Amino acid sequence: MEKVFAELAERSRETDRQFKEETDRQFKETDRQFKETDRQFKETAERFKETDRQFKETAERFKETDRQFKETDARLAKLFAEAAERSKETDRQFKEAAKEAAERSKETDRQLKETGRKIDSLGGKWGEFVEGFVAPAAERLFKERGIEINEVYQRARKRKNGKGIEIDILAVNGEYAVLIEVKSTLGVDDVKEHIGRLGKFREFFPQYAERKIVGAVAGIVIDEGADRFAYKNGLFVIAQSGESVKIMNDPDFKPKVL
Repeated sequence: MEKVFAELAERSRETDRQFKEETDRQFKETDRQFKETDRQFKETAERFKETDRQFKETAERFKETDRQFKETDARLAKLFAEAAERSKETDRQFKEAAKEAAERSKETDRQLKETGRKIDSLGGKWGEFVEGFVAPAAERLFKERGIEINEVYQRARKRKNGKGIEIDILAVNGEYAVLIEVKSTLGVDDVKEHIGRLGKFREFFPQYAERKIVGAVAGIVIDEGADRFAYKNGLFVIAQSGESVKIMNDPDFKPKVL
């Protein structure tokens, strides 16, 4: 019996030892786990602090961005207001300028009409002056082109069967009759009228029926295109040159002979 009790006592001591070792081990493991958990809690707390700091920084940046947006809106509103004011002023100035231009246009029209009336009142006197400027040069001008002029007539008029014709300057010799139309301002329509006049000349001046009919036009001012139109239709073009006049056609020009 003593041996049995001794074995039981030994097993009890071994059981106590193992229980103590296991208990110590579990306590140590639990303590380790508590420490690890505490460490993780601390890390989490630090991360929360960092996240909170970042949120605060982000909030500050949003505040700054919002402030800048508000400042930009205020500047834009000011700029738009200033632009609108300038637009109003520009519109006012434009309306004033348009009104002044309209008034000047009316005054210009009035002056042009007055000038036209004065020119019309001069009428034949101005034409006579221009013809007097061209007629004395006719002999010289056409001699340079191989046509010797013997006689020069101004305002040669004829009427027949209720119709009439007037040649501003008629320069003739035994072979040619040169019909010169003279205008203070020569236009294309004037050239066309003179071409028609050339075709009717022999009907009204039969004494020159055997002459070669040549046309010429003269102008102190010649509208654009009138000279080229005359040239293409075989007419001499006479224009002012200094204190005299000259034929503008090139030296090789051959007039149309009727």
